[in-house]
Amino acid sequence: MERNQISPRKAHQQKLTNLNDLSRNHKVYRYKNKGDCVEDMIRAEIRDRLRKYADLKERKKRTRWEKASHERPKLYGVPTPVVRKLSSEFFRRVKKKPKHEILQLSNDLLRSGYSEERTIAFDWAFRLRGKFERLDFQLLETWLTEHVQGWGACDDFCTHALGAFLYKFPAFIPKTRDWARSENRWVRRASAVCLIYSARRKVHLEDVFRTADALLMDHDVMVQKGYGWMLKEASNHYPKEVFNYVMTKKKGMPRTALRYAIEKLSLEHRAEAMKRE
Repeated sequence: MERNQISPRKAHQQKLTNLNDLSRNHKVYRYKNKGDCVEDMIRAEIRDRLRKYADLKERKKRTRWEKASHERPKLYGVPTPVVRKLSSEFFRRVKKKPKHEILQLSNDLLRSGYSEERTIAFDWAFRLRGKFERLDFQLLETWLTEHVQGWGACDDFCTHALGAFLYKFPAFIPKTRDWARSENRWVRRASAVCLIYSARRKVHLEDVFRTADALLMDHDVMVQKGYGWMLKEASNHYPKEVFNYVMTKKKGMPRTALRYAIEKLSLEHRAEAMKRE
């Protein structure tokens, strides 16, 4: 046999190797189906439109605001009203898709890290609130811990999508009190702000007080403002109950949380609550 000639056995082995390689590559580089292509197009269109409406002055302004809260924003620089208008426009194009596909699209937007794409993702989740199921809690909790990195994102997510879920499935509220022990300031704030949706609808008052208890002595001003805001919203419907709660807790309550909590109470109640003992 000549030196450069391959033996029949070796040639057969090489053929098998090539087939195995082709099979593996087919699994990795398979053609996407039509639905995948449509989703890719939608994501690309959203990003093109955001780049189109990006404004340098808006980006600098938002960056200053968010850095003041020790955040590191990733921004296009699109004003929030414009972002919400785009969100509504594109949701009309996807709303007939199955819920899990819309949530997957939202998840893909979140992974970009851009504030504006996050706003769209959270808005789409809120628009799906009528289709929420118990199993969705795990996804929402993951979004909180992985994609909420500032007060704007925290409040948007918690007073809409997450709050709506807890309003529908209050059995999960005790799980949110575990967040009060988190090292992440935004997760701790979320444990309170996620109850604002319910407080505005006159329900879950006892859970509001339990969460306030869990956060009462928190040292972080953003957390103090968060649970103070929660109490303030509850006071719109239960002023007497919130006043009584504040009066029994004010000795240990930071003044920032106290001022937020009593803001909507009567002048007389505010004056009484602010008295130093």
